[in-house]
Amino acid sequence: MHFKLKASLRMRAWNSVCPLVIKLKKFYSFSLRLEEALQSLLECLTCPPFTPTQHLEREQALAKQFAEILHFTLRFDELKMRIPAIQNDFSYYRRTISRNRINNMNLDIENEVNNEMANRMSLFYAEATPMLKTLSNATTNFVTENKTLPLENTTDCLSTMASVCKVMLETPEYSSRFSSEDTVLFCMRVMVGVIILYDHVHPNGAFNKSSKIDMKGCIKVLKEQPADNVEGLLNALKFTTKHLNDESTPKNIRTMLQ
Repeated sequence: MHFKLKASLRMRAWNSVCPLVIKLKKFYSFSLRLEEALQSLLECLTCPPFTPTQHLEREQALAKQFAEILHFTLRFDELKMRIPAIQNDFSYYRRTISRNRINNMNLDIENEVNNEMANRMSLFYAEATPMLKTLSNATTNFVTENKTLPLENTTDCLSTMASVCKVMLETPEYSSRFSSEDTVLFCMRVMVGVIILYDHVHPNGAFNKSSKIDMKGCIKVLKEQPADNVEGLLNALKFTTKHLNDESTPKNIRTMLQ
C-alpha cells in the first residue's frame, strides 16, 4: 500500500512538472531568438555613415523593437527572480530522466527536452537574470565580432536611449502624457536595460565619471518611483552590472544603490 502511494505521488509530481518543463524550453528557445534579433537591431542602429542619434531618429520603428526586447527581458527576469520553484522543478525533472535512463525507461518528453537540452537550459536558468545575461553576451559578442565598427557607435546608441528614457521620466511635460503605470514601467525597464548593456561593453563601464550616461540622474529618477515598481530594477543595476564596484565608481553612486 505504501509503495503504491509513493508511486502515485511520484506520478502526480511528474505529470505536474512536465508541462512546466515544456514551457521553460519555449522561453529558453525564445532567448536564442532574442539574441539574434538584438544583434541584427544593433547592426542596423550603429552602422555608418549615420550617427547613433541619426539612426534612432530615422529608424524609430527599429528603436521601438529594441526597446520592446529590453522591456520583455527585464520583466521576465523580475518574475524569474521571484519564483525559486523554477530551478527546483527543473532539478527534479533532470533527476527523474537520469533515473529513468538508468532503468532503461523511455519517456516521450525526452523527445522534447533530452539530456543535452536539459543541460543547456539548466545553465540558462541558473543565472539570476537569464534573459539579461543572454542580451549582455549578445551585445558583447556583437562588439567583439565587428572590429571595424567603432565601439562608440554602440555605446553612443545605448547612452542616447538611456538619456531619452531619463528625460521622459523626469520631465513633467512628458510624464503627464503617460497614460498608464505600464508606460512608466516600460521606460524604466528600457533605461535600466541599456545601462546594463553599456556597462558590459564599455571598457570603463556606465558608472565611471567619463560615462556618457548620467547615472546619478538615472538612479534618482528610479528612486522617485514607488518602491515596489523599482526594487527589481535597482537590484538589476546592483547585481548584473560589471563595473559598479570598480574603484573608479564614485562613492555617491554606490551609496545610492545600497
